[in-house]
Amino acid sequence: MYCPSCRAEFREGFLRCEDCDVNLVEGLPKETEKQGYIHLATVFTEGDIAFIKSSLDHTGIDYYFHGEQAHRLTPLPLGARLMVREDFREEAEAILRATGQL
Repeated sequence: MYCPSCRAEFREGFLRCEDCDVNLVEGLPKETEKQGYIHLATVFTEGDIAFIKSSLDHTGIDYYFHGEQAHRLTPLPLGARLMVREDFREEAEAILRATGQL
């Protein structure tokens, strides 16, 4: 059973995610990548995800992490893919290079 909101996996017998206050579902839909975004980097730790978010959030750059919640279901070595809207690519690359993330 899975929470459709936070995507956490639950043992058999649980019917509700108390954190999100929603009913659990049998399976989750596969995450799909948004159109118009390019893969800029893959990160493997929650710390790296948080650092990149703190670097990009105040810039107005349109981005998301594909697979960010997947570590709740599988080990994080699969990584989370940083997806940036194509027209923000150069600006995002410059920021990530300046902070040592790329």
